[in-house]
Amino acid sequence: MGDLGSGKTTFVQGLAMGLGIKERLISPTFILLREYQKPSGGNLYHVDLYRLEQVTKDDLATLGILDFAKDKKNVILVEWADKAKSLLPENTIWVNFENLGENERRITIPD
Repeated sequence: MGDLGSGKTTFVQGLAMGLGIKERLISPTFILLREYQKPSGGNLYHVDLYRLEQVTKDDLATLGILDFAKDKKNVILVEWADKAKSLLPENTIWVNFENLGENERRITIPD
């Protein structure tokens, strides 16, 4: 969770590199979802809910997120996930992003 420019997409790009994904990741802001194959099996799904006013369970099902979550090899990263907070699994790991200045960010994982 974090405001525009707080580093969410940059974080996803770094995580993808750590997973061995060689493709250049770009934000799925206008198409909502991008899929990348992980070399170790499964996929990385990069979701951006920014453009959706209100997110429903049907929206998550239409995007395939509920199905993707069934495969433990998949990694699903959701920008603006707070719009779907009540719909995401209990074991969701929440990451907060804060913009502290032009080149400084704070990333925290709440307890």
